[in-house]
Amino acid sequence: MAILSLASSLPARRVASPLPAATKSDFRAALRHLAGGVSVITTGRGEDRTGLTVTSLSSLSADPPTVMFGLNLSSSTYPVLARHRSFGVNFLSSAQKQVADRFAGRGGEKGPARYADAEWSEGPTGAPLLEGALATLDCELEELIERHSHAIVIGRVREVRLGTNDAALLYWRGDYERLGWMAEEAVTALGLRSA
Repeated sequence: MAILSLASSLPARRVASPLPAATKSDFRAALRHLAGGVSVITTGRGEDRTGLTVTSLSSLSADPPTVMFGLNLSSSTYPVLARHRSFGVNFLSSAQKQVADRFAGRGGEKGPARYADAEWSEGPTGAPLLEGALATLDCELEELIERHSHAIVIGRVREVRLGTNDAALLYWRGDYERLGWMAEEAVTALGLRSA
């Protein structure tokens, strides 16, 4: 009995020339139109602490609770995260723009200096967690997947802390924006103040 392969009866396919790649500037310009929540990723302990501001955070799985984000391989956070194997995710309120700026390095702050002028506590993994954030996640590093200039960081959530119910800080078109009302504004707008 002869087995005939359908693939062998098809005409040979020519290999198409590679498609041109999008330019880096066009890609960045397009992504500026994608609004994203602003989070600060924190890692390390003591003088070996650092972190960064991200808008690339995403949930990966609810079972088990897992998140992921992109991290530049040349970032000063990368080796600290690889050493400590844990990190905090801090969802910023619109009142925490200065925290986002410090962790983005806009004023030149590096390492532990990024933690100035804010209150921090420690999660079960030892990751620094921001007091007054909308919510924080304490994560254990599950995997680093290196691709091109970045690593995909996957973290297993070990603790969730819910914080304030204020307006969220968003990043859109190269600047910070606000989504929602601060708790005090909502109370005033709804006339819920006690006399």
